[in-house]
Amino acid sequence: MLVVSSFEQSASLEIAIANLEQNGIPKNKILAVPFDRRREERKLFDSIHRSDGVSLFDVAAALGTAFSVLGASFGFVLYWGPIIWGLIGLAVGASLGFIIDYFFTKRHSKNRKETKTPSTEVVLIVECEAAQSHLVEDILWSNLALGVTQVSKSI
Repeated sequence: MLVVSSFEQSASLEIAIANLEQNGIPKNKILAVPFDRRREERKLFDSIHRSDGVSLFDVAAALGTAFSVLGASFGFVLYWGPIIWGLIGLAVGASLGFIIDYFFTKRHSKNRKETKTPSTEVVLIVECEAAQSHLVEDILWSNLALGVTQVSKSI
């Protein structure tokens, strides 16, 4: 039976491994595999193939809509008319929203990088007998595992 779990790289992982060894799981039956952290900086623009959930167009769309409505409304009394002033309002609002979002995203990612570096995740794989699997799972959960699953070894 394989018990697979994931941990943040911390002291609780080391304690979990020590508890497993104290409860009769030999060292050669425990495998801890750390993930590497992302080395490249996050990209500001998403593509069709990659998106990180941070969008630069949310505030631009909202401000563009608001400014175009205001431009069209005031355009009825201004010289060029509502259509031209609505388009001017759209361009000004979208540009302003994009600039605000761009600088906020840059500043936010810089502050997050300086204040807290995210710890890497470690996958812990424990090979044990089926009778020991519940004990192993309890040890892992009690030491702050992010997730635990059991896989039967019938290959």
